[in-house]
Parts: sequence; structure tokens; C-alpha cells
Amino acid sequence: MRAVAARVTSASVEVAGEVVGAIDEPGLLVLLGVHADDDAAKAVRMAAKLHELRVLRDEQSCATTGAPLLVVSQFTLCGDTRKGRRPSWTAAARPEHAAPLVDAVVRELRKKGARVETGQFGAEMSVRSVNDGPFTVLVEL
Repeated sequence: MRAVAARVTSASVEVAGEVVGAIDEPGLLVLLGVHADDDAAKAVRMAAKLHELRVLRDEQSCATTGAPLLVVSQFTLCGDTRKGRRPSWTAAARPEHAAPLVDAVVRELRKKGARVETGQFGAEMSVRSVNDGPFTVLVEL
């Protein structure tokens, strides 16, 4: 499982011109990719890592500040670009495997008390963000 977590002052995701998820205060925009060999245990660990990651101002986390997260599925994070000019997607989970794991990360975050907005799995999405810093990290499990 791989995530790009960006500290933002606001972020939103649209599908067909309609906003389906948004945060309008400082928090994290999380682009989440699921690998074919990921499982529910990794989803639980990823949720904990994202919730407790100390990347907000003054080395705070969403857990300590109550800052919201916008979680957007993005299978392209699992692309392999080491060979040639065209990415390979063989490491990415199939949609029927990935969707429940993305949902599990969101569910686990909410169990921890996090305020979570989401994109729409498998949809063509437009993601907007106002990066803070900018401060962006790669989280891999």
C-alpha cells in the first residue's frame, strides 16, 4: 500500500463537475494506491500511520489536532516506471480487491475519530488542492 500525503489548507475532488468530497481547513490530502498483495491488516496500519503522521504545523498530526483528511484512491501510485517509457500496472490491485481496502482505510480512520472525506473509487476525478508549505510525503507499507 502506498500513499502520498500532502499537507493542505483546503482540497476537493469532483466527479462530473460535482464536488463529492472536500475539506476547507488545514488537513491532509491523501492519494492512496493499493498493491495486489495488500490486505486488511495493511489497511489498518495505513490508517493508523496517516492519522498519527506528524506532518501538520508544529509537528502535529490529524490525531492531535482533529484536522480532516481527504482520501482519494489512485491506482497509478502503483505504477512501475523502471523500464521503458510506459508504466506497468501489474503491481496494482484489481478494482474488486482495491475498493474494499480503500474503504477499510477510510473506515479505520473514522473509527479513530478522524473526519474523512473521500473521492469516488474508479471514477474520473478532478482533484484540487492548496498545498501548505508545500509539504508532501510518501507513505509506504
